[in-house]
This record gives sequence, structure tokens and C-alpha cells, in this order.
Amino acid sequence: MTTEIALTGLNAASAQLDVISNNIANNATTGFKRSRAEFADIFAQSTLGYSEVSIGQGVSTTAIKQDFTQGDLSFTNNNLDIAISGEGMFRVTDGNTPYYTRSGTFGLDPDGYIVNNQGGRLTGYPADENNEILPLTNDLKLDFSELSPRPTTGMELTLNLDATAEVLPAFDITDPSTINYSTSVSVYDSLGTPQVASIYFHKDTPNSWSAFTYIDDVEVSQPGGDEITFTDDGEIDTVNGAPGSEITTSAFNPSSGGAPMSVDIDFGNTTQFDNPFGVNKISQDGYAAGRLDNFDIDADGVIFGRFTNSQAKIMGQITLTKFANTQGLQQIGDSSWAESYSSGEPITGIPGGGTLGTLQSGAIESSNVDITQELVSMIGAQRSFQANAQVISTGDTLTQTVINIKR
Repeated sequence: MTTEIALTGLNAASAQLDVISNNIANNATTGFKRSRAEFADIFAQSTLGYSEVSIGQGVSTTAIKQDFTQGDLSFTNNNLDIAISGEGMFRVTDGNTPYYTRSGTFGLDPDGYIVNNQGGRLTGYPADENNEILPLTNDLKLDFSELSPRPTTGMELTLNLDATAEVLPAFDITDPSTINYSTSVSVYDSLGTPQVASIYFHKDTPNSWSAFTYIDDVEVSQPGGDEITFTDDGEIDTVNGAPGSEITTSAFNPSSGGAPMSVDIDFGNTTQFDNPFGVNKISQDGYAAGRLDNFDIDADGVIFGRFTNSQAKIMGQITLTKFANTQGLQQIGDSSWAESYSSGEPITGIPGGGTLGTLQSGAIESSNVDITQELVSMIGAQRSFQANAQVISTGDTLTQTVINIKR
């Protein structure tokens, strides 16, 4: 009896040492969660109840549970290294079978899918051509096709025309002495070819100016220029005799062969103060074609593609999944878990939503193993093993004594 009880103690101590050894071996494994062994005593009880002098029959290992506490974040230079701060797991698919992990070491496969080291595809919400996130879970894929050009349709100017400027002779594009001020900006046609749009300002009378617009050296303003008048307070009063601040250029054919185009020009923030001429802002809404150059992932999991034409495009959003009973997940290796009956149904959402954590791109979550704690636990397990071994040795000595009595 003594030997049998001690043997259960040896088995329990050996199981604890195995768990500790596995924790220590994986202390540098990304996304690894340490385990702990749980034990319970063995007690014999008959159908008639128990005796007040009954002795237990040892110990048994009842469960090996994992500790899902947060691990430290280690920063890297890879945008596809993603760490979770808080609750939740990445959902990854291997064929049609989903599994879950905290290991965020991802890369790209030849088809542009975001995959882990085992080839599993990261899932999330894709985006449509209008940069809108679609709430339909699917494998995330980066689109490497060129971003189509967008022709310029509108331009906005914020500038000041000096109220003290002199009235000049009639405007002549070939005579600089007839031009008070000028500014320019690139606009784009349907092929993405940049065209230089130049606007020349000529003071006609006090509080009255003419703006002459040339695109690709072709005048697109109305004959005699677009008339802009100002109030006594220096704010725009009328444009071409009508209240407002916008003009629309005449249609023209770009020399590149692009489609005919015209541009709306908004002078709404243009002023006429007693201050030197200055352009504070000039912007337009077109851009050239671009290739995917890089991408970023924000804390909410939104993937932004950065293109060579300085544009950005939403390419999808990473989702996270949590379970009512994380301890009920089935461990399947590779720092991954599978859904089980005990875990409950998966709850999927965007990072930062509800109780789900946020993401940190360019970082990985390290193992939550504390080496010092494991070494201390190992000493305790070793002492337990030695003590149970000593019990077996003592039991053997007692048995030998009994045998010697018979002699």
C-alpha cells in the first residue's frame, strides 16, 4: 500500500516536471502560453460510506491547464509581425478548418494571401473598390495590381492678393509686365499624365481681378479671364458676376491623348488684404497611376496599402476571435488551438471592439513563461519526487524487516 501511494506521488511529480520542462523549452516560442499541472487526492470510498480511519490512496493528475495571460511585446521591423494587446486570437484557416493563435508572425504567399509559418491564411474583413470594409469573414489578400489614375475634377486655392497691387495694362500672356501674380499646380488627365495648370492674376480695378487659367499651355478660362470681385472687407464677393467662389474651366483635350476634361476651381478661401501675395494652400483631387509600395496596419486591424503615387487604399481589416471559456480550447500545437464543445462558440469582431484587444504592427507577443518561476517550481517538483522515492525506499526496508522476522 505504501509503495503504491508513493508511486502515484512519483507519477504526479514526474508529470509536473514534464510540464515545467515544456514551459522552459518554449520560453522563446512566439505566442506560447505556459501550462500548469493540477492534482487531486485519491480516496477510496465504498457504497456504504467511508470509515473515519480510512487512508487516502495517493494523488492523480486531473488536468493540464494553460495560462492565457498576456506575454511581453517584442518589436521588429516587419509590418506583418502583429501582436495582440488584450483579449482575442487570430483566426487562421487551413483549407476549410479554422484554428486560433496568438502567434502573429505572418508573411505573404505567392498569391498575396497573409499566411503564418505553417501556411495557414489569416482571416478578416475584405474591402471593396470604394475602400469600404465588408463585414464578411474571408481570407485576407493584398492586391498588388496598379492603382488606376484619377483625373482631376476639382481644385481648391487659398491665397491672398495684395490689395495695394497696382492696376496693370491689359493682360498679355507673353508680357510679364501685365501679370501681377501667378501660381501653378499639376493636374492629371484620365491616363494619369500630369498637366501643369497655371493661374495668372491681373488687377483690373480696385477690388476687381481677372484670373487667367492655362492647362498644358492652353487657355481654359473664359475670354478676358474669370472676373473675381472682393468686398470692402477683402472677402470674395462675386465670380464672373454671380455670388459664389467657383469657376469651371472650358473643356480641353490633353496632349497625352486622354479624355477631354474640365476642372472646377474653388477660390472660396482667397482674400484681398493689405498683405503681400502668398499661396497658403493649393490642392487638387486627381492622381497618377501607382504601384503598391508598402502597407501599414493600425491598432484596429485596418490594412492600408501605400502606393508610389502617394495614395493610400484600404485593403481589409484583421479580425479577432474570443471564446467564453478559453481554457476549453483544444491545444493542437504550433502555438495554436481549436474550438471544442467546452470552449463555447467563437465570438469574432474588430480589434478594440467590445472586450477584444488592439493590434500592434511590427511587434510579436513573446511567451508568457517566467523562467525564474519555472525554476522555483522545478525545485519543488524535484523535492516531491525525492520524497516519494524515499517513501518507496522506506517501504522496502520495512518489507525486508518483516521477511527477516520470519527467518
